[in-house]
Amino acid sequence: MTSPADISKVFGAYDVRGIYPTDLNDDIAYKVGRGLVVFLNASEVMVGRDMRLSSPAIAAAIMRGITDQGANAIDLGMTSTDELYFAVGKFKAPAGVMITASHNPGNYNGIKMCREEAIPLSDKTGVDAIRDMVIANNFPTPAKKGEIIKKDVLDDFVKHVLSFIDPATIAPFKVAADAGNGMAGMIVPRVFAHLPQCTLYPLYFELDGHFPNHPASPIEPQNMVDLQKLVREKGADIGVAFDGDADRMFITDEHGNLVTGSTVTAMVATSLLRKNPGATILYNLICSRAVPEAIEAAGGRAVRTRVGHSFIKPQMRAENAIFGGEHSGHFYFRDNFYADSGLIAFLTVLELMSQDHKTVSQLAAPFTKRFQSGEINTKVSSHEVAAQKIKQIEEVYSKDPNAQIDTLDGVTVSYPHWWFNVRGSNTEPLLRLNVEGDTKELMEQGRDAVLKLIRG
Repeated sequence: MTSPADISKVFGAYDVRGIYPTDLNDDIAYKVGRGLVVFLNASEVMVGRDMRLSSPAIAAAIMRGITDQGANAIDLGMTSTDELYFAVGKFKAPAGVMITASHNPGNYNGIKMCREEAIPLSDKTGVDAIRDMVIANNFPTPAKKGEIIKKDVLDDFVKHVLSFIDPATIAPFKVAADAGNGMAGMIVPRVFAHLPQCTLYPLYFELDGHFPNHPASPIEPQNMVDLQKLVREKGADIGVAFDGDADRMFITDEHGNLVTGSTVTAMVATSLLRKNPGATILYNLICSRAVPEAIEAAGGRAVRTRVGHSFIKPQMRAENAIFGGEHSGHFYFRDNFYADSGLIAFLTVLELMSQDHKTVSQLAAPFTKRFQSGEINTKVSSHEVAAQKIKQIEEVYSKDPNAQIDTLDGVTVSYPHWWFNVRGSNTEPLLRLNVEGDTKELMEQGRDAVLKLIRG
C-alpha cells in the first residue's frame, strides 16, 4: 500500500508525475480516475496517452477508475497533449486526462487533467482535492458502472490545426523535423499530407518510449544538435523539434541556428495581428523586450503575465487574448480552446515565411538584437530559502533609484538597457534567473552580479 507521503510526492502544481512504477503506479492512477469523476461530477472523461512504455498500463488503470466511479471513459488511444485538449473542447466533454511525462526521461510518467473547455486543473483548482481523495481512498458508490468507448479524433485534430492557416498559400519549403521519438512522429506526417508542396525530412519519427536517440526535450540545446545537422545537410528552410507529448516546439533557421521561444512568440504575434488588428496578446515576463515591442509595432495590445499555463490560460480568457507565448516554447491560441499547440505555432510561422517571402533568419532579425543569458537554475535547500533569496535581491536593488522593481512573479528589476527576473520553481527548490541586455557586456555584468547574490 502506498503511504500518504509517497502519494503526495507525485502530486505537483500542474499534474501528477513521477518514476513508474516506484513513485507513480497503477493503483494511484486508478484512484485519480475515480477522484477526477467525483471532483468534477463528470459523466465522461476523455483519455489520451503518449508512447511511453508505461502509458498503456496507466491509461488502463485510470479508465478502470473512471468507469468504476460511474462515468464513461472515452479512449482516444495515442494522442499528443494538444490533441487531447482539442478533443475535450471540440466534443464538449466535461473532463480530460492525458497520460504523459512530457519531456522527462523514459522511466517517468504523469497525468495531466482538465475540465470542460480544456481548462487545466492545477493544485488550487482540483489537483490537491483529488490528491486528498486518493490518500483517503474513500469514494462514493455509483448507481452503475460506466463503459469504455473508443474514439479516434486525429483526422478532426489535423483539420483543426490546418484551419489556422491557408494551406494553399504555403510555399514549397524544405522542412527538417525532429519528433524525438515522441508523439509528433505520428501527427506531423498527417499534417504534411495536406501540404504536398513541402518536402518533409523526418528525424526520429518512430514512436519509442525508450527515447533511443536523445531526450524529447528540445529546450536543451544538446538535444537540438541532430536537427541542426540535418537542416544544414538538406539545405532545409526551417528545422522544427517537438517535445515528447508534442505540445511544445522549437525551431531553427535555414542555417541551423537556434531560434528562441521569445522570437517565435514575436513572429506568431506579428502574423496573427494581420488577421486580428488591435487584438490582445499575452507574453510571459521572461520573454525578451522584443516581444511587447513587436506586438505594439503590429498594432496589438501586449499584456505581461506570470510564467506557466495555469496563469496564462485564465488570463487569456479574461482578456479575450487571441494568443499567448512563453519563452519555454508553449504557445496558446484562443481559437484552440485557449490551449497550447506547438503545431499551430509552427504552421503560423510557415505562413508568415510564405506571405513575406523571407527566410527564418530574416524574419527573426528584428527580434534578436539583444543578448539573453538563457535560464540559469540554482538549487537551494528549500522553497523557503528560495523565497528569502528573492526578498534579499529585491531589498538590494530597491536601494537603487534607477531600478524599476515589480513582484508579479518572483522579482523583476528593470533598467533602460537591461533587466533581470529571479523566480522560484513551482515544482522543486530552484531559483531561476533570466537576464537580458542591449549589449553582451551589460547582460554579463548583470548576470554575474545577481548570481553572486543568489549563490553568495
